[in-house]
Amino acid sequence: MDKIDRAILNRIQSNFPLISRPFLEIGQETGISEREALERIKRLKQKGIIRKIGAEFDSRKLGYASTLCAARVAEEEVQRFVELINSYPGVTHNYRRRHRYNIWFTFIADSKEKIGQYLKEIRSRSGISDILDLPAVRLFKLKVDLRV
Repeated sequence: MDKIDRAILNRIQSNFPLISRPFLEIGQETGISEREALERIKRLKQKGIIRKIGAEFDSRKLGYASTLCAARVAEEEVQRFVELINSYPGVTHNYRRRHRYNIWFTFIADSKEKIGQYLKEIRSRSGISDILDLPAVRLFKLKVDLRV
């Protein structure tokens, strides 16, 4: 990553331009062309430095339910299990932890009941029965911008 890549990352983390040609603006701000700005962002995404570019909504205000889940998955089953949970559109992200519950993921759906149905289905399809459903009792939302 060079100085321009870092400037792009710093710009788009929480202040992506909501205009018809956002990459033109990003390019102008960093001294490159619109095409180069888009190509650099594509490359950073391909390298896994950028996970996604998208809006973030307060799912509760939109009438959705969400929960944090923790699963105990045997090492040899991790890849298959992660592929399965990632196939559900309500799974926003997952991560691995050094803990007996080693795969954690968040799930959003239009109701708590729907989340329960999906978790039951995941248990059945994966053969992994030890999945905890940990809905938030109190919500803490941390906003983090990483200066690159």
